[in-house]
Amino acid sequence: MKFTKMHGCGNDYIYVNCFEEKVDDPSTVAKKISDRHFGVGSDGLVLICPSEVADVRMRMFNSDGSEAEMCGNASRCVGRYVYDRNIVRKNPITLETLAGIKVIEIHENDKGEAELMTVDMGKPVLKPEDIPVKAEGEPVTDLKITSCDREFAFTCVSMGNPHAVAFIDEDVMNFDVKKYGSVVETDMHFPRKTNVEFVEKVDDTHLKMRVWERGAGETWACGTGTCACVVAANIKGLCPRVPVAVKLLGGTLTIHWNEEDDHVYMTGPAEFICDGVWGE
Repeated sequence: MKFTKMHGCGNDYIYVNCFEEKVDDPSTVAKKISDRHFGVGSDGLVLICPSEVADVRMRMFNSDGSEAEMCGNASRCVGRYVYDRNIVRKNPITLETLAGIKVIEIHENDKGEAELMTVDMGKPVLKPEDIPVKAEGEPVTDLKITSCDREFAFTCVSMGNPHAVAFIDEDVMNFDVKKYGSVVETDMHFPRKTNVEFVEKVDDTHLKMRVWERGAGETWACGTGTCACVVAANIKGLCPRVPVAVKLLGGTLTIHWNEEDDHVYMTGPAEFICDGVWGE
């Protein structure tokens, strides 16, 4: 099986061109190929497939084999893959996901390559039963959850997948994300588990974020999580509805929750790492 490894701000996945390749058991392949000691090593597996309703279809599997509805960083990588490799040479590109059809705008460099991608992530979901989260109120902005020796107040948002966002008054880059995030991921309030974001406000247009991803553990970036944290910051009055730069372990994404159409727009890079062949 031919594959390509790519990353978006350090959030790395194995991409397979299913216009040419066939993957019979993607859940099992995802677990094996993602292993960083015995496989290629990645946060998961992404299948780039033909679509009957969009230009291209994305299926995304976490490193534990579970299929996710959406991944922001992967969507940018798929956009660059199909654009630079002439599978879909148009702008914008429509992408079918389990969270609906997303629109990807390509920003070229002087070589005609896709340098930055802006993904229309759609409207954030704030209704508790649609996130889903077992909590009262809409939006859910102060869900108290105890994790180990601390209590956090979470704002809950879905960007096609569930997120719980906590703002902390300390250096998030030295925060124990694994200790606290792993507990919150499987908390009883989240019937389908949740991604967990810990966020530090720098100023009105700059945030720092680390993420514990459902089914993958801590990753260097999470596109949907970055969108969710900016939505949460806007809801809580911590940031205005303007483009906000969010610094992650692997880079920076710019997020804008647009007041005109209520859609969230994510802009960031996608990078090729290598091509290879996987065989057992």
